[in-house]
Amino acid sequence: MSRTMLKGSSIVKKLIVGALAFAPLSAVAEQSPDAFVREAAELVDEAISDRREELATDRQALYGLIDEILLPRFDRRYAAQLVLGRHWRTASEEQRNQFIEAFYQSLMRQYADGILEFDLTQLKILPYRGDESQPRTVVRTTVELDDGTVVPVDYGLVRHDSGWQVFDVTIEGISYVRNFRAELNSEIQATSLDAVIDRLQREAAQGGGEEPKADEANSSE
Repeated sequence: MSRTMLKGSSIVKKLIVGALAFAPLSAVAEQSPDAFVREAAELVDEAISDRREELATDRQALYGLIDEILLPRFDRRYAAQLVLGRHWRTASEEQRNQFIEAFYQSLMRQYADGILEFDLTQLKILPYRGDESQPRTVVRTTVELDDGTVVPVDYGLVRHDSGWQVFDVTIEGISYVRNFRAELNSEIQATSLDAVIDRLQREAAQGGGEEPKADEANSSE
């Protein structure tokens, strides 16, 4: 796994690797945050170990696998609220729901190949030093790249009645929530929230193998 590949697939690694699980939610609720991450990483590795070639050539199967393991383990609404920041407060409920779905679908399709690069042997979960009685916590890990470089990867988790869910990941000090909040805040100020939602929806459609409509293609020129 190269440094370039880690950077390019960071969103998927933030949302999936080490933060997802196939185990029932009732079982996850009893886990400590680091145990949640550890089991999740093992189950992700098991899920893709014999299917890498198939998933690399079948986008829909890859998206289906991500949906199966990501949706129960990723707090899309909370993450979207943090990404939108102050714009969340002024958005209608319809806009919020549209943004949540569009943002998730765009990320999944843009960075889906990243899950195929996951190597469990390169992941090290550090001893948990947080307070699991708090509503939010951080699980710290490192990823060893092919050149021997060790990269810190921290998972932000939020507690719900059903158990822990991931909402943020910080790679080498760069938080995906803060990064996207700055990027989208500038775009929303320059255009509008509706325009950003429309762009994300188009990106998701194109990433899913659907051709953009003629008027959409022309509008992007």
